[in-house]
Amino acid sequence: MHLFNNVKFNTPESVELEFTLAGIGNRAWALLIDYHVLAVILVGFFTAWSIISVPLGDFWVDIFGTSVTLWLMAIAILVSFIIYISYFVFFETLWFGQTPGKRVAKIRVVRDDGRLIGLQQATLRALLRPFDETLFIGAFLIILGRREKRLGDLVAGTIVIQAQTPTASATLTISEQAKVLHEELVKTADLSPLMPDDFAVIREYLQRRAAMSLKARASLSLKLAEQVVAILNLEKLPEVVTPDVFLEAVYLFYQQPEF
Repeated sequence: MHLFNNVKFNTPESVELEFTLAGIGNRAWALLIDYHVLAVILVGFFTAWSIISVPLGDFWVDIFGTSVTLWLMAIAILVSFIIYISYFVFFETLWFGQTPGKRVAKIRVVRDDGRLIGLQQATLRALLRPFDETLFIGAFLIILGRREKRLGDLVAGTIVIQAQTPTASATLTISEQAKVLHEELVKTADLSPLMPDDFAVIREYLQRRAAMSLKARASLSLKLAEQVVAILNLEKLPEVVTPDVFLEAVYLFYQQPEF
C-alpha cells in the first residue's frame, strides 16, 4: 500500500477526478471515535434496559420460570446489535458517507464511481462490518488491496476517500437564505445523482462570481442552477430564491455541517 494512494474517476463528461484514499490510519482513528460514541449509546441502552427489565423479569419468572431471564438477555443482545448496525447506516446515509468519527478524521465513503452513497450501500457496509472485524480481516484487506477496500466495501461497491477541504476564500459566502433552503432540500431532494465534480464546479463559480460582471454572473448562475435541477430531477427552481442562493444551498450538502 502506498503512503498516499490515489484513485481516479472518469465522469460521463470525460472529466478526470483524482482523490486520495483514506488509508488504514485515518480509518482506524475514525472507527475508534465511532466506538467511543457507540459505547456511550450502548451504556445508556443497557442502563435503561436494566431498570425496565429487572422488575418485569421478576414478574415473568414467577409465571414461566428462570428461562425468561435468558430470553431477556437474548433480546438485549439483539437490540444492541441493531443499535450497532443502525449507527453506521443512519450516519453514513444522513451525512452523505460520514459518521461522527469519519467527520473528525476528515474522510468520507463514496461509491466506486465517485457518487454519494445511499441507504443500500450504507446497510451492506454495516452488516458486513462484524465480519471485517473478525481476526482483523478488514484491516488486512485494506492494507493489501490496491483500492484499500474492506469486505464491506467490496460488496457495497464503495471506497473511502479523504474529504476535500473547501478552499478558503473571502468570496465564497453562504447567505442565511441559502442555509434555510438547504434545510428544506435535505428533507425533499435525493442528492445521490450529484458527483464530486458537480460540487467542484459549483464551488468554483461561488468563489469566482464576485469578479464577474452582473450579466455574466446572472447568465452562468442560471445555467448552473438549471443543470443541477435537471440532475436532481426537480420540477423547477424554487420560486422565492435566486439561482445563486439555490447553488449555495446545494453546495452546503457536500460540506461538513456543524454538529
